[in-house]
Amino acid sequence: MSSRRPARLRIGAAVGVGVPLGFLVGRDGSPVWQAVRVLEVALLTAVAIAMILGLGRRWRGGALLVVGIVGTAVGTGFAPAWLAKAGVGIVPAVAVIALAAGLASLVFGLIDLGGSPGGWQRWAAVIVLLLCSAVLLLSLGIAVAATNGPPTDLGTRTPADRGLPFEDAAFTTDDGVLLSGWYLPSANRAAVVLLHGSGSTRSSVLDQAEVLARGGYGVLLFDSRGHGRSGGRAMDFGWFGDSDIGAAVTYLQQRPEVDRERIAALGLSMGGEEAIGAAAGDDRLRGVIAEGATGRTAADKAWMADAYGFNGWIQQRVDGLTYWFTDLLTSADPPISLREAVARTAPRPLLLITAGEVPDELRAADYIRAAAPDAVEVWEVPRAGHTEALATAPAEWEARVLAFLDRVLLAGPAG
Repeated sequence: MSSRRPARLRIGAAVGVGVPLGFLVGRDGSPVWQAVRVLEVALLTAVAIAMILGLGRRWRGGALLVVGIVGTAVGTGFAPAWLAKAGVGIVPAVAVIALAAGLASLVFGLIDLGGSPGGWQRWAAVIVLLLCSAVLLLSLGIAVAATNGPPTDLGTRTPADRGLPFEDAAFTTDDGVLLSGWYLPSANRAAVVLLHGSGSTRSSVLDQAEVLARGGYGVLLFDSRGHGRSGGRAMDFGWFGDSDIGAAVTYLQQRPEVDRERIAALGLSMGGEEAIGAAAGDDRLRGVIAEGATGRTAADKAWMADAYGFNGWIQQRVDGLTYWFTDLLTSADPPISLREAVARTAPRPLLLITAGEVPDELRAADYIRAAAPDAVEVWEVPRAGHTEALATAPAEWEARVLAFLDRVLLAGPAG
């Protein structure tokens, strides 16, 4: 009886990871794709249980360690963000179960591995496994969180609260996702696609929209897919940006008061990275302003080794693993690096705005700028936090941004 109880506990931990994981991966997609993913999880769970029951202690410990890493990463990827934004519900509850079962599996796996024969080599192997597990947990957890964002509430604020005339906008991407936004009419025949950061909505960029509208520009601010009232699945690294922004530009080109040759993009954080990437493949964007853009692929972190030495090199490797996991978890294709995007966009101009309180933003901007130094301008805002340039230096932000747009969109003849 005593020997059966540890086995039952280990099997229970594996099942406690497998069942929630099957539920979470089967939440969306086509019915066939949902069924395939659930069956894959069921098969892998069955394999883990067979290893726990039928193989030696080391194999059992290894299987439990893998199950524990997956369960803990999935739980941490889902539970905190979903509880904070969506509150108590079925998804965060299931994620908490996966987290608890994952932690239990990790403990059981380490006990089994530590109890295997082998002397000091056994404990050296356990330490190595702990370090590897920590890296895998970090990378997989970030990837899960980035590809499974919780719903974001649009709230009640609209441009009307700022005294700005607007109309609701809706348009469909080339892969069939319906996006929702607001459009502020243009007074100067030019328009700007305005993009928010990850985990927020169009209402978070109303301050920027007000400045642009005051300058006479039409403004299309919309919820990125999976955010606010837009359809689709959120992807917090912005890998769907090319498709979303392309649809937004098409919408603006169909507006009768907008000159189709006078369209630019302004984005914050994820939105800025999306705008840089989209411009590389869409020459309808005549210029880009990106604030707080640092990177969305492993190649974007190539500057880190020079800046931080060995620690930076390690961070690059961890980031590479994170983006590899991310590629497995999303239907979006990994984008080109921001540096390569700038090289392809040149000589069209780009303004990078960086936060003085976040030194890595300037380091990343300098690395990006090196691809096309004649086309890229960098403005560091002293004492500003991430995407807080307008709040920190409102007069200068307005002057610099409008001067850039005037030069890019209004200097030439109408189309």
